Amino acid sequence: MATTKRSTSPDERTGAVRRSAVRSLLRLWPFVRPVRARLFTAAAVAVVASCLSVVIPLVLKWLVDGPVSHQDTGGVWRGGGYLLLLGIAEALLFGLRRWLVARPTAAVEAAMRDALYHHVQRLPVAFHDRWASGQLLSRATTDLQLLRLFLVFPLTFLLVNGATIAVGGVLLMAQQWSLGLLLIAPVLPLMAVCSVFQAKYGQAARRAQDQVGDLTTVVEESVLGIRIIKGFGRHRSQSRAFRELARAVRGTELRKARLLAAIWGVNTLLPEVALGAALVLGTVQVADGQLSAGTLVAFLSTALALRWPVDSIGFLLAMSSAAATAADRYFEVLDEPPVAEDGAGPRTSAADGTGAGAGAGGGLAFEGVEFRYPDAAPGSPPTLRGVDLHIRPGETMALVGATGSGKTTLTALVPRLYDPTAGRITLDGRDLATLTRAQARTQVAVAFEEPTLFSTTVAENVLMGAADGPEPDRAADLRRALRVAQAEEFVQALPQGTATGVGEQGMSLSGGQRQRLALARAVVGRPPFLILDDPLSALDVHTEARVEAALRDVLATTTALVVAHRPSTVLLADRVALLSGGRITAVGTHHQLLRENAEYAALMSGSPERGGTGRHEGEGAR
Repeated sequence: MATTKRSTSPDERTGAVRRSAVRSLLRLWPFVRPVRARLFTAAAVAVVASCLSVVIPLVLKWLVDGPVSHQDTGGVWRGGGYLLLLGIAEALLFGLRRWLVARPTAAVEAAMRDALYHHVQRLPVAFHDRWASGQLLSRATTDLQLLRLFLVFPLTFLLVNGATIAVGGVLLMAQQWSLGLLLIAPVLPLMAVCSVFQAKYGQAARRAQDQVGDLTTVVEESVLGIRIIKGFGRHRSQSRAFRELARAVRGTELRKARLLAAIWGVNTLLPEVALGAALVLGTVQVADGQLSAGTLVAFLSTALALRWPVDSIGFLLAMSSAAATAADRYFEVLDEPPVAEDGAGPRTSAADGTGAGAGAGGGLAFEGVEFRYPDAAPGSPPTLRGVDLHIRPGETMALVGATGSGKTTLTALVPRLYDPTAGRITLDGRDLATLTRAQARTQVAVAFEEPTLFSTTVAENVLMGAADGPEPDRAADLRRALRVAQAEEFVQALPQGTATGVGEQGMSLSGGQRQRLALARAVVGRPPFLILDDPLSALDVHTEARVEAALRDVLATTTALVVAHRPSTVLLADRVALLSGGRITAVGTHHQLLRENAEYAALMSGSPERGGTGRHEGEGAR
């Protein structure tokens, strides 16, 4: 079940790595700033520990030219003690560094994950229409782990190894400048090779991370859609799709491994050649009396101490490149503009109840509402066009229309899942755009056509629709909502009653049971405005009749818009609105429209639909 939510081209997916890796990683600073003192202390400790390793050759030089040359046994023991103390100090300092970075880097990862989750919750529904969930999951897990590892290891050791190489280079030049120049000669070629490597590795890392996101999406959708896969016998095709993506990931990872092997080989070969040449030249100088044996030992020991810092440059650059692409992927989501927390402000004088909207009185009103989906093809007609509809306070309005006419789209505008492209919606005379989304959603409750439940208990799923309050009041609201939705009987039969977990997506329940719990969630908070999108479609005839009888009492105390496809649901409403071609074309009672409107009569009789729009009429009609 490969997703079609987010389709990215190779150029788009690798575009981020064309930017400076340093610039990408610097964007982590706001998250690092709170723990900077501890991280800087850890880096300083690591620099001191690493520099101790290049002090050891100076002790060796003193030991060879002094006690060893003069056969001073006591001096040899003393020198050995110095070396032991330096080794212990180096080990303790590196252990201290590790202890210092563990807590702050974990805190940075947690803060970044929290910021991402909070931001994703505030992004518009249109964003989630475009993005595959697997891509978001990989950014919240794998990418953040890469960034934490970067803070723990490469960030520190690029600084540490740079300082070690600088100090070691000075010592090499001070001990014997001719040999020092010989060892430093590979630096320029290595810098050039590392620059090319970083660019290529960054592209491969970005490709691998995107492919892992696609793979995560396939796994997630296969798990959630396992009944469809088994029901249609599609497990082989799904396995093939998974295998192809897994092979693509493997191929990219092998390319990364080849690049890393190449840079590691070059970083090892050139210094080793220079070290071998310095060894030969130094030995000749010792034989000619131009250089002491202790100086040669110290020189070679210093060169060997610099071997790991030089060899590891490619590995550290690879981790840094992967971290830079992970940062780009992370900030791709964080850079998406969230929906405004506050209302957009009054657009007309009706916002304060003094304009045209107030003349229509309270209730729910649509005035010249037009809507086009953000992903609609350029030039395509809008899904909704000039919708005018007034639902009086306490009235229930049924919304009827052919498939694709825009019924679900219209209902999604009321809780501000989307905002109208033009026109306005008022709640009791107040322009919906002047309310914050939080305010709007305390006024409006929704039961969607697809009853989505969460992997928690029955009670927690239903009480998501209730305001916070004393536990006894919430318990009473829960019981009332379950009675309205005719869910009390089957909930009591569950192993732990309302404390029973419903499983992922509520799949441990039947479709009708899930729909009843979703209806209970919508009515539990006694909302002033209630939006029901075909709330009884999954119920059997007898259960539907019982739910309708209980629902009438709820609808009598609220202003409701009910999407209906069957006459039994329509009869819950005081009036009916017919949506056709993205417009409200008729409003009246059920019996009136049956007599006067042929399209409505055809829809209610089950005859072939007339007047429906489908996708051709408005791109994205939903």
